[in-house]
Amino acid sequence: ASSAEELFGTASKMGMPALGITDRNSVAGIVRSLVAAREVSAQGNPIRLVAGCRLDLVSGASLLVWPEDLAGWSRLTRLLTLGKKRADPQHGEKGQCFLHWDDLADTQGLVGSLVPGIDGVREEELRWMADLFGSDRGHVCLTYHRRPGDRLRLHRTAEEAARFGLRPLATGDVLYHEPERRMLQDVVTAIRCKCTIDDLGLRRERSADRCFVPPQTMERRFADLPEAIRAGAAIVERCTFSPTELSYRYPD
Repeated sequence: ASSAEELFGTASKMGMPALGITDRNSVAGIVRSLVAAREVSAQGNPIRLVAGCRLDLVSGASLLVWPEDLAGWSRLTRLLTLGKKRADPQHGEKGQCFLHWDDLADTQGLVGSLVPGIDGVREEELRWMADLFGSDRGHVCLTYHRRPGDRLRLHRTAEEAARFGLRPLATGDVLYHEPERRMLQDVVTAIRCKCTIDDLGLRRERSADRCFVPPQTMERRFADLPEAIRAGAAIVERCTFSPTELSYRYPD
């Protein structure tokens, strides 16, 4: 519910050195994000784009991936091409992406983080993440949903992640740059669901706190899980790929 310019501008004013952009099964927003990061940086508040993608698998599992380098970006885009080629336009599947855990057999050059569902993480998904990314590149997202038992849920998730050698990663799960955009987010959701706002029901975003908060607030929220904050900084340092490294390669 916010533009790339609004997202990068707000993040920069809050003192964030970088911002990760992860569209669902797509990297379509990366170019606009790169331009926004450049324009904001030129105003004296430097901020870097960390290009990535959210992969929603057929099994229902979701994970965030960020390429470390150009080779990792190539693997990510080949993976998206594979998933989109499986879509059948005749059955109304155009634009969809069908990917399975097995498709992620080669994750070299990619850093990944499992996105837990509403009911937490499944052991099968943790095992896949550990096998594919290992303890060096594998993470599990920790996000406050502003619901009862949040702190206990995050601690249990962190413990489960550690059992499989995965690192906890503090995330904001941001959908808009300021709280006032909550209403527009509901409108966008209603359009996607092809219904009125009154009929959204539980399809409405459950948390109203899906906007940026300052780094100091994140540190307070995760004061008892500081390693989850450090993991984010480590990913920013590790994933140095920039879309500026890409060049046109025309077919023969």
